[in-house]
Amino acid sequence: MGPTAAGKTDAAIFLHEKYDCEIISVDSALVYKQMNIGTAKPDDLTLKRAPHALVDIIEPWQSYSAATFCKDAYKIMESTTENSSMPLLAGGTMMYYRSLQQGLSQLPVADSAIRLQLAEQASDKGWAFMHNRLNKIDPESAARINTNDPQRIQRALEVFEISGKTMTEHFKADAGNKLDYQVLKIVIAPDRALLHNRIEQRFKMMLENGFIEEVEKLKSNEKIKFDMPSMRCVGYRQVWQYLNGELNYDDMIFKGIVATRQLAKRQWTWLRKEEDCLWLDSTKKGYLDIISQLTEDFYAG
Repeated sequence: MGPTAAGKTDAAIFLHEKYDCEIISVDSALVYKQMNIGTAKPDDLTLKRAPHALVDIIEPWQSYSAATFCKDAYKIMESTTENSSMPLLAGGTMMYYRSLQQGLSQLPVADSAIRLQLAEQASDKGWAFMHNRLNKIDPESAARINTNDPQRIQRALEVFEISGKTMTEHFKADAGNKLDYQVLKIVIAPDRALLHNRIEQRFKMMLENGFIEEVEKLKSNEKIKFDMPSMRCVGYRQVWQYLNGELNYDDMIFKGIVATRQLAKRQWTWLRKEEDCLWLDSTKKGYLDIISQLTEDFYAG
């Protein structure tokens, strides 16, 4: 686990090559086909060298939930262990990790009438107002959900309107189907200032490698809309706005880097709440050897 740009992919490939682990991507952006540059997806040669399950499995106009991830990941994990190999979960979508480990709450199904009512209220007063409303009802969920994420704000408010309970209460009340595996949790966490620098350099490198052209191609597809979950992936929204003339080039870069740093901050918040984690700095010499030893000790029982 770890924040974006921390070095998780390098560590995963190292473990795959040394122990023949099966890598399972835990990344809500890498599931999308056609979205390669802006998601920092491993290139074809890397994926051939170290295959990642749950990468390139849906189109950008399709949806993929934490529940679907849990179902898909668990099936792969069972198959892997039956073949006497070790599943290796690698990525930065913390909600996926939490859902897999703790089980998903039995949240109420969507109510179209309430959803429409909330959408109309948001249209009238704005999503910042709706996020503030959520903060008064369920501060834990509000802290987890970005103010620029209308889908999750709407869902959290909808759950409360339907059930009278907050999402946080649902999560705490849920006994869940906890993961029936022993788990070694390693967090890759470089120095925060260095991470911010990495994020900036990586975003600029993405632009040099054709990120704008990638979004331009996606934008030209009539099936893909600005408000879809795929286009809420960091960077894509800002480049889309640049192509629309809503942002100039420098503002697009600035906002894209800021959005990525905000993502990293949210990931740090989740990680600090994770229990029984071993934290490693990917910039320290020999950190991969430490991961190797931890893995061998864990495998030995």
